[in-house]
Amino acid sequence: MPAPARQPRPTACLALADGSVFYGMGFGAVGQTVAELVFNTAMTGYQEILTDPSYASQIITFTFPHIGNVGVTIEDDESADPVAAGLVVKWDPTQGSNWRATGDLQSWLCAKGRIGIGGIDTRRLTRAICRQGAPHAALAHDPAGNFDVAALVAKARAWRGLVGLDLAREVTCRQSYTWDQTRWAWPAGYGHRSGPGLRVVAIDYGAKRNILRCLASNGCEVTVLPASATAAEVLALAPEGVFLSNGPGDPAATGVYGVPMIQGVLAADVPLFGICLGHQMLALALGAQTIKMNHGHHGANHPVKDLETGKVEITSMNHGFTVDSQTLPAGVVETHVSLFDGSNCGLRVVGKPVFSVQYHPEASPGPQDSAYLFERFASAMRARRPA
Repeated sequence: MPAPARQPRPTACLALADGSVFYGMGFGAVGQTVAELVFNTAMTGYQEILTDPSYASQIITFTFPHIGNVGVTIEDDESADPVAAGLVVKWDPTQGSNWRATGDLQSWLCAKGRIGIGGIDTRRLTRAICRQGAPHAALAHDPAGNFDVAALVAKARAWRGLVGLDLAREVTCRQSYTWDQTRWAWPAGYGHRSGPGLRVVAIDYGAKRNILRCLASNGCEVTVLPASATAAEVLALAPEGVFLSNGPGDPAATGVYGVPMIQGVLAADVPLFGICLGHQMLALALGAQTIKMNHGHHGANHPVKDLETGKVEITSMNHGFTVDSQTLPAGVVETHVSLFDGSNCGLRVVGKPVFSVQYHPEASPGPQDSAYLFERFASAMRARRPA
């Protein structure tokens, strides 16, 4: 009788702050990282997810098993480099096969310095995250399979977490720039807007590139400013509209410097549109409060109801904090809610062209359910132009 085949020695280890340990096969970069562990239910877009600045200081558990199956292409990056701290998958990344691919996920992760672990029971891990909340975790990849588990658990327990952490300063641009690239379209790919447009100042708290493309595709002449920009710096550009981007971290921490800027823009009566962290920042500027969620919303299949039209949109979400709808002040209306848990997903200011949503309309999981939001912003600016 032949001897049973020997199981390969694990080359990666995921240790949670509660002492739970998961072993698997490592891929991508070698080393260690400590972050908050979340799960994402999207079935496509792993490269966009890994490069979304909103995932700073988070390790992503992908519930969909076929990660890596379409390879990677620079066209799909939402930022210059991966921002997520690492990734957890059920199966080792599959062979990439797609006519747009210019490389494979494993090589891309190595080049970008990001750690992955495969062979994990992601259903069990996802249930644990749902039960206990997004845990702090340490992820290690060592080809020799040598791990100091006690030290990894200790690192996870010692990590400070996202509450009170301003990460927008880490992912924002360092200087202002203009943006004219428009959305991808068959067969030409990305286009470019030209000529005079609607003057929009976009505040970069960790802006995804496709948000900027959507603005440009709706006729906006976009100037991007760092998260630390003041109201005076924004208004000096004579914007016809101001956009507040997505981003990572605790909105209350970013709000220390972000809220005064937004309040200055509101006082100037300029049309304003916010997405994700931008939505939370607008709520804070209006006098509402934000709270940390148990495990947040991360995925591309989240149903959101528009309370003013009764329509349901299938949306993409990525947030661990939410606006407390019970704290919205008079004159601010809740416009959208999650059909998963009833949490706030949108607001507007009565009588003013000021609105925001928690979800990501640029990600198009619907696929065009939420495109009207960019059109609404552009229409609000055009309505203010002289006849």
